[in-house]
Amino acid sequence: MNILVDTHIFIWILKAPEKISAEHLHLLKSPHNFFLSSISITELLIKSSIGKLNVNYNPVEMALKSGLKLLDYSADDASQLKNLPLHHKDPFDRMLIAQSLCQDYAIMTNDVKFKYYECILI
Repeated sequence: MNILVDTHIFIWILKAPEKISAEHLHLLKSPHNFFLSSISITELLIKSSIGKLNVNYNPVEMALKSGLKLLDYSADDASQLKNLPLHHKDPFDRMLIAQSLCQDYAIMTNDVKFKYYECILI
């Protein structure tokens, strides 16, 4: 199974693993394919540049060191946005949802708003 890791899960992997649920920790140690989207990297770096988040590391390097694979956001992924109802107003989360639907990946998240979409949640 391919699993897209939500941005906050990635941050927790790096900075606060104690915040990750036991179920998610167990999955992260399993042989599934875990991916970090280029959207999450964009989100981290934009939030860092405007002072909302301290990113004093290279997210690409840290993702790879953490065993995550990188997943580029494509035009096909973006095309899914037109079909998404507006249950979630965060544009980064909406792009992750669209990408998961387009690529048929599950999403690992704690964000309860994701449940309003037809994506597979873990």
